[in-house]
Amino acid sequence: MARQDRLMRLLAALRRLPSPVTAERLAAETEISRRQLYRDIATLRAGGVLIDGAAGYGYTLTEDPALPPQSFSRLETEALMLAVGSLDHLGDEQLAKAGRDAMARIIATLPDRQARQSMHAIMRSWRMPEDRPAIAVDVDMLRQACWDETSVIITYRDKQDRHSEREILPLGLSYSPTTLMLVGWCLLREDYRTFEVARIERLETGSTSFRPRRVELLRRYQAMRMAEWEAQKAAERQACQASRRPK
Repeated sequence: MARQDRLMRLLAALRRLPSPVTAERLAAETEISRRQLYRDIATLRAGGVLIDGAAGYGYTLTEDPALPPQSFSRLETEALMLAVGSLDHLGDEQLAKAGRDAMARIIATLPDRQARQSMHAIMRSWRMPEDRPAIAVDVDMLRQACWDETSVIITYRDKQDRHSEREILPLGLSYSPTTLMLVGWCLLREDYRTFEVARIERLETGSTSFRPRRVELLRRYQAMRMAEWEAQKAAERQACQASRRPK
């Protein structure tokens, strides 16, 4: 792991975990040895980060010069906490952890009173857990391909258990309450397709770059879906009106 990445992960853990955090817990969170952890703590301190504590006691991040001061109303803070908490329902632990890390960074910039309020938020996001199909491929690779605007090659099993291999231009991921969907432009069909990520059996990065077409392709897809939705609603209204006419 690169040194800068190590230090960023250590800072994120110090912001997120209840203080004081033991060296053993920090080492486990950042996936490094305790010896390396002590060196990284010293590096952060030398860079101006105020970290109280010592080996055998635990560490507390008391001042973080990397973050500017911010201020939110109590309701704004509650809204952010609620949004981050709702990520736990999506079945994507890496995404949920990223949300918690981001929220910890925000809280670290708040004045003391607002930071304490965030620890006692009254709003929670909860619903009955849904059975979500297991995903066999690397979702991080899919996210990276969307960001990089690079094609992916997949082996896909449809609902009739038919297998196909195709190269697609990944446009975005859609989290529903029960599954994760991939929206893409299929180079085999030369059309938009949606795929259940749990039905992708093999995934690898392709060699086709579609930068800077992703925004245009996604806008066209959204416009197409919106037109379909409006047409469906219009048809439903007409059917409802026809059923109310006297015979």
